[in-house]
Amino acid sequence: MSLKARLQALWKDESAQGATEYILILVAVVSVAFIFRSKIKEFVEGRLGNLGSGLGNFNVEQQ
Repeated sequence: MSLKARLQALWKDESAQGATEYILILVAVVSVAFIFRSKIKEFVEGRLGNLGSGLGNFNVEQQ
C-alpha cells in the first residue's frame, strides 16, 4: 500500500469521531461550569439551606 493510499484511508477513517465529539462536549460543559461556578455555588447553597430549614420544621409524632 502506498503512502498516498494510507493517508487517504486515514483521512476517511471516522472511528474516533464519536470519542472526539464526546470530549469536546465535556470540555464545553466543564468550561461553562467553571465560568459560572459562583452562581452555581449560590444556587446549590440556597437549595441546601431551604432543605435544611424544611427538615428542621419537620416533626414526627410517636404513637
